[in-house]
Amino acid sequence: MVRVRVPATIANLGPVFDALGIAVSLYNTVELVPSSETRVEVHGEGEGRLPDDARNLVHRAAAVVAAECGRPAVFQIRCRNDIPLARGLGSSAAAIVGGVVAANVAFDRPLDDGVLLRLAVSMEGHPDNVAPALLGGAVVCGLSAGDVVTARLTPAWTAAFVIAVPSFTLSTEEARRRLPLSVPFSDAAGNVARTAALVVSLLTGRTDLLGYAMGDALHQPYRSALIPGMESVFRAARRAGAYGAALAGSGPSILALAPPDRAEAVGEAMIQGFRDGGASARALTLRVDETGAAVTEEE
Repeated sequence: MVRVRVPATIANLGPVFDALGIAVSLYNTVELVPSSETRVEVHGEGEGRLPDDARNLVHRAAAVVAAECGRPAVFQIRCRNDIPLARGLGSSAAAIVGGVVAANVAFDRPLDDGVLLRLAVSMEGHPDNVAPALLGGAVVCGLSAGDVVTARLTPAWTAAFVIAVPSFTLSTEEARRRLPLSVPFSDAAGNVARTAALVVSLLTGRTDLLGYAMGDALHQPYRSALIPGMESVFRAARRAGAYGAALAGSGPSILALAPPDRAEAVGEAMIQGFRDGGASARALTLRVDETGAAVTEEE
């Protein structure tokens, strides 16, 4: 039996659309055993809703590794999910990474992280969630001629990740349908400048840059109609002392980076911001996960 713990991830961080993700301290756990029959149990988030057979995303990811290794794709899997579904926190990436890592360990680790990342990206479609879920920390990533390009770094901030998770969901597919085929040149140039400022902030710890650096003109304005109260939550977070705020991934959760001693107040303000938009929400205070997918037990 192999047990793997996989962190939630937050992509985009405002301007860095599809190009950067950060692993945070909220986890799903996958237990996997090669077997003669397929069985999947799901506990926690998605219990009673996610498939309990070979259609389950964790099993499908494990089957991709089995095919790569020439091994039977038959597993018994138990999932304990703490990452909310369809909230912009990388739940599908965690499922995929959990499946590929657990199957690889069960087969005595024939594949390295580079191959596992390629397989995970082939399932997810883009690397900004699966890369930090696998590697931990903050990962700048992209695709070049079919290859996955990554650069991992440790954020130098002393900042709490305060995440307001609303009661409603939003699928990535629906959020992507709202994006335009082209944007004004000035909007693209502005995002390049904010991205540069965000990377400087990540490397130097300059939290004073985050109010500017976490702004965006490429995806958040087009998705705001899907997220009642989005701008109210942004404003509430900043008024309560956050350095900056942005959608978590494609939403609907919203991330604020805040001084640790202001985290509780920022979270309460963000909940009220969602309430003002007609939705209930809860707040999580998390930190950067530096480990990524971790094998916690192997028998």
